[in-house]
Amino acid sequence: MKLYPADILLPDFSRVDGTRWSCVACDQFTSEPEYWKAAAGFREGYPSALDLIVPEAFLGESGNIIAKIRSSMRSFLSNGILRLRENCGVYVERTLSDGSVRRGLVAAVDLEDYDPSPASKSPVRPTEKTVPERIPPRLEVRRGAVLEATHIMLLADDRDNRMLGRFDGMPADAYSYPLAEGGGYLKGSFVPASVFREINDALAGFGRGRKDPIILAVGDGNHSLATAKAAFEELKLKIGREAAAHHPARYCLCETVSIYDPSLVFEPIYRLLTFKGSPSEQKRESDRLLSAFVSFLESGNAEETYGPGSFTAVSSAGESVVAAKKMPCSLPVIALQRFLDAYAAERPVFDLDYIHGADSVRRLARAAGRLGFLFDGIEKSALFEAVEKDGCLPRKTFSMGSAEDKRYYTECRRIGL
Repeated sequence: MKLYPADILLPDFSRVDGTRWSCVACDQFTSEPEYWKAAAGFREGYPSALDLIVPEAFLGESGNIIAKIRSSMRSFLSNGILRLRENCGVYVERTLSDGSVRRGLVAAVDLEDYDPSPASKSPVRPTEKTVPERIPPRLEVRRGAVLEATHIMLLADDRDNRMLGRFDGMPADAYSYPLAEGGGYLKGSFVPASVFREINDALAGFGRGRKDPIILAVGDGNHSLATAKAAFEELKLKIGREAAAHHPARYCLCETVSIYDPSLVFEPIYRLLTFKGSPSEQKRESDRLLSAFVSFLESGNAEETYGPGSFTAVSSAGESVVAAKKMPCSLPVIALQRFLDAYAAERPVFDLDYIHGADSVRRLARAAGRLGFLFDGIEKSALFEAVEKDGCLPRKTFSMGSAEDKRYYTECRRIGL
């Protein structure tokens, strides 16, 4: 597989305020519509990438927003808000909220090299399972869209910084400005097409020696990339495979970052169960589930077993350790989520939430009727091997930094007429 230069559209920054143009990924602040209303207020009267997306907080209202999005896309193209830079990539340096700098390359990925299914063996592969019901409203936005803006981040197993190290010190000739809402600072440099041969030579070596290797793993924007793939598959049926092979929608703009970039910090996302029923029923169901989980870990029925693992169960009664000498999966979170999914299918007696931070789990689990699980997270160096062995990881396995540090929409690319 390869990364490709693209015909990239960026605002005419002599006319456009970059700070108001860029906005954070649509799948952040999903329970905080007030964040997005404030963001829209800050950008009112100014051209912005926010006019091109549907924040997930309003995904249920996307039908009311799509017409405005398509109008904005055509307006930005016709009135010169967006200017074309042909056949290039963009090297990005993003100063994050903690002062660290994340480095990446914005380029096009061929959707023929990507398969979002759980059993995927494609070179570009999701790290987490997609939620099918989150695709249709996003697909409705992409159908008929003339532009795409990207918040997708791909991870490369670039331990020696072979792909991006060459760009250190490049002048920021694409853009340079502070981001709004605590997003830090953004700098971008145009990368000529002539450099992509060297980039792809480095890329070709990343999976060497592994069976069915992942070359690029989806770190952020999993559902957006899956939506682009679904739209492309629809296009094949509509215009035929041969015509679709030469259509710009065959490609999707993404930013590729080395998984070993020091700014990337993997944090586990813990599980919190809230049981249904009366207090006595909640207590009984909590005890029953915890006992079943212990039995699950001790069963030894897995076809392949791994090293030891442990979990800390947290409730109003205190904390207890659940340990296994041999794990049925390569990661604790995989074992726990498989157990919870199977248990809920037979006994739907709890609601499941995903919690960042051990302190938050301990605080929330003190309430009656709740049970939290803490466990070790995944090491960056283990991610590719875990996905290759176990397939897509459970949803909400890990987080890469705070919401403010997620990718901001900046670059666009034409995908329709």
